[in-house]
Formats: sequence, structure tokens, C-alpha cells
Amino acid sequence: MSSPDGAGGIPEHPAVTEHRLHPVTPFRRAWAPVTVLAGWAVHDPNGTQEQLARLTSTMLLVGLAVLVPVAGLYGFLSWWFTHYAVTGTELRIRTGLLFRRTAHIRLERIQAVDVSRPLLARVAGVAKLRIDVVGTDDKDELAFLGERDARALRAELLARAAGFAPESAAEVGEAPARALVHVPPRELVRALLLTGATWGSLCAALVVPAVLWFTTHNPWSVLASALPLLGAAGASSVGRFVTEFDWTVSESPDGLRIDHGLLDRAHETVPPGRVQTVRIVEPLLWRRIDRVRVELDVAGSSNSVLLPVVPRAVAESVVARVLPGAAVPGELSRSPRRARWNVPVWWRGHHLAVTGAVFATRSGLLCRRLSLVPHAKVQSVRLTQGPWERLWRLADVHVDTGAGKTVTARLRDAGEARRLLHEQAERSRTGRRDALPDRWMTG
Repeated sequence: MSSPDGAGGIPEHPAVTEHRLHPVTPFRRAWAPVTVLAGWAVHDPNGTQEQLARLTSTMLLVGLAVLVPVAGLYGFLSWWFTHYAVTGTELRIRTGLLFRRTAHIRLERIQAVDVSRPLLARVAGVAKLRIDVVGTDDKDELAFLGERDARALRAELLARAAGFAPESAAEVGEAPARALVHVPPRELVRALLLTGATWGSLCAALVVPAVLWFTTHNPWSVLASALPLLGAAGASSVGRFVTEFDWTVSESPDGLRIDHGLLDRAHETVPPGRVQTVRIVEPLLWRRIDRVRVELDVAGSSNSVLLPVVPRAVAESVVARVLPGAAVPGELSRSPRRARWNVPVWWRGHHLAVTGAVFATRSGLLCRRLSLVPHAKVQSVRLTQGPWERLWRLADVHVDTGAGKTVTARLRDAGEARRLLHEQAERSRTGRRDALPDRWMTG
């Protein structure tokens, strides 16, 4: 029999304190039954119209009198049965009314914790916490928490993931950040005006409906074509401006922090050591003003944009911080001239450079895309050669990264491609061996 203080028995685990989400959450979740009805109506619009035609005013009022309390009860119960707790080793999230689900998120596998504040959430003073875990495609989320609680929990989770003791993690607080780049709204507007996709979508939204009207005189055909085209034009111009407004990149011990958004504010983190590929995108009209866009492929994360528009020199300086020890190659070699028989004209856009730190390829003539892959992030290397390429002694070299993406050096000399295949395999092996561990808050 164990002694009263537990000596010689099974060690007692400290009690786990569970927390509920913010009380405003039931109002958000109450929309779920309404969304189901709306989805059914969209799926079968004819049946919905027939059913509505049969209903009287009294029946509609009765239906609303039933639907509103049911939706409210569902929102309250879903909030009541949702808890989260931080234990010594994991974050637990319990959800479910009828079917219970408990997510066990190991703290050492957390690679990013993002805070987003949609417009209505900002009005209510709450925020959404999204947890990015290594090896999973979907993010677990806590929606909603009070803004102060969300930031405090984010800081604690990152501190615990960095190895701080449980009793001191809550006191560490959010790691300090130093601003690196801020994109002014004026710069963003100029970049959007010089983007071909914006004007292409707008022209299509004006021309196609007009042509359909003069040929068919059918207003439904015009409406069916105009709405998607106007939506695409809005997404490529106004939508991007709203999303990328006030874009700020800061450097902190837990990675690069990205804050952006006009209506919905987002606070994202690019974890150190998890970036698999960096792309510098240079549209045709941007070259005259020396502006580029920087994109990322991050393992297990949906973060894709690092800088929406910045001068090229600024982009290269930030890339050097994302990929320590790497630099953007100054010169790249073009594909052999005989490649024009495989890909007329566009063969001129394919370039390659291999440095001591990265495998770099560039493609495109109108819109150039320079992809940089650190040798340590290359998971596999492949060589492919079609029959027409064999005829002209050409081959493609593909490098696969941990983010499930592939970067290809196209139309290389066959002998160079075989040599590159073996050399890149060796560089990747030694790069992974010498790579630093992916740890946070070491500075």
C-alpha cells in the first residue's frame, strides 16, 4: 500500500484545467442549421421554389419561430461541450454533441500558431487561433477566444514548443519582434494596376457579356457569364487589396511574423527551418519599376505569400533571412540553343543555377519565376526524358521537396542532366546532415 504522500506508488499527474471558448461563440455556431437549409436550397432551387410557393405567411412565421430557437440551442450546446486544455505535453481540444472528438496535439510538433480576426470578430473583441502541426494538412482551430486570451495562449504554446518548462512558459510571453518590411497601400495599388490578370479579368467581364447580349439577347446567359467574370476581376484586384492591405513582415525568435488585412486581420508565422522553396515572381510590367513578389512553400502549412510587392533588393535581403546562408544567384545558365526545337520561343525562359546552398531555376518570359530550393530540403531527385528530348539530347531534372512541390530544371543537356542528378543527390545528403535543428527562441 502506498504512503499518504504517494511515495512508492504511481505518481500523480497535476490536475488539468479545462477552458471554454468565448461566450460570443454560440452566435457564430448558431448559423450551422441555417447553412444546411441554405445548402439544400442551392442544391435544388426548383424544389425550394415549389415548397416556398405552398407555404402561407402563418406557416413561414411558425417555421421561423421553430428555426431560431433550434439554431440558438445548437449554438449554445456546441459551445458548452467544447473545451480546451494545455497539459504538460499536449494541447487537448474536446468537441462534439452526439459524437465526441478529442484532438491531442503534441506541443513539440506545433510549428506555427496563427491568430486571425475577421471583421465581426474584431467588433466583438475576439480572435481565432489556428494551430499548424507538423505532418497534418488541416489546421486545428479555437474559434473564438478573447483577443488577449488568444495572444497569451499563442505565446504559451510557442514557448512550450520551444522547450520552456510548463511553469515558466506562461510567463515568457510573446517573443519580441523587429519589423523588417512594410508594404504601403499606395505601393500595393500601383502593383495591382500593373498586373495583367487584373486588366484581363476586367476586360473579359465587360466584353463577354456584351457579345452574348448582341448574339443571344438572353439576359440569363449574360448574367450567368457576367457574375463569375466580375467575381474573378474583383478577386484579382479589390480582393487582393483587401487581403494584402497593411502587409508587415517582422522577425522574431519564433520565426517571421506576417500581419495583414483591411477587414479581416491575420497574424501568421513562418516557422524557421520549415521553408522548402522560395519563389521570386517578376511580372512583365513590374520590371520597369523593379518590383517583385515573394512566395513560399512551407511544409505542412498553407502560408504561401511572404511579400506581395517590394523592390528586388528588399526581397533578396528578406530571402537571405528566410534561407540562412543562401543568396539569390546573380547569373543563371540558359538551356542549350537546340532546345528551341522542343519548345519554340519559350525555351529562352528556362535557366538554372546551382550554388553551395540552393538549387535555383527560372522559368517564364512574360512572368519570370525564380525558384530557390535549399539542398537540405530536397527529398528526391529525378531525371525524365521524352522521345523528342532524346532526339535532341535534352532532359529535365526534377527536385521534390517536403512540401509536396516539385521544382524542375527544364531542357538541360542530357550529359549535364545526368551529372546534375548525381551531384544533387550528394548535395542533398550532406545538406541534411549539416542542417541546424528547427528550434525556436534560441536567440
